[in-house]
Amino acid sequence: MTRGDRTDDRSDPARNSADDPPSSDAGSDGSLSPADPRRIEALAVTGSDVIDSLEAAARGDREIVLRVTPPFSGRMRARLHDAGVVRTSDSPGAAGDEGDGTDAAPIHIPPALFVADPPTYPTVDDTEDGLRASETPYSRERHRERHKAAVEAWRTAVRERLVEAVTLSTAAGPTTVSVAYLG
Repeated sequence: MTRGDRTDDRSDPARNSADDPPSSDAGSDGSLSPADPRRIEALAVTGSDVIDSLEAAARGDREIVLRVTPPFSGRMRARLHDAGVVRTSDSPGAAGDEGDGTDAAPIHIPPALFVADPPTYPTVDDTEDGLRASETPYSRERHRERHKAAVEAWRTAVRERLVEAVTLSTAAGPTTVSVAYLG
């Protein structure tokens, strides 16, 4: 669901009937521990953090995520975080933090979750291939300008595809939260 498609399902009485089981993202009653990420109802994140983290992940071998740190509450801030070298399932250990001594660990959110159908990041090589295929002679300056324009078009496309809700994978199970974009 993109920002323009959002409807407020929480106000729908048919969705919130007494026969329905409690939602995994309900936590505003305070009955959940501050270590329980199901308390989170909304995330605040800057659009530039989402875009920058997607770009950094596409350009390198680092795991760039948006991180939410405990203690958890109804509204939380997700911030850009370098979680380390990308690991495969065969690698020992896991990327992330050891925590802050509490029972809760930070939540690492892949930036692609914030974007509906993320576009492919334009590589320098793709830009060069397109430039060399054109009738205009290749030059470093044209390559630099063309790639700069391609990256800016990619960033605009990402910004237009930001979603209004994400589902977080947590140790307590999946929980869906709304997203508010800052700046």
